[in-house]
Amino acid sequence: MTGFGKLLMVLGGIIFVVGLLMQFTKIGKLPGDIVIEKGNTTFYFPIVTCIVLSIVLSLIFYIVGRFK
Repeated sequence: MTGFGKLLMVLGGIIFVVGLLMQFTKIGKLPGDIVIEKGNTTFYFPIVTCIVLSIVLSLIFYIVGRFK
């Protein structure tokens, strides 16, 4: 398997785990996330969740990169 194939598998696994966390925990409903409800339309923008996930993923990739 090439390096690119392994990278795609790792990224897929990370996205899967993050999806599970967002589904079964309150990680997708943090204070600061923007929710606008008007009539029967809802707009949801998880800005704080995106920032937290960015920090966590940056730390994970930093740690993985240090061991390579």
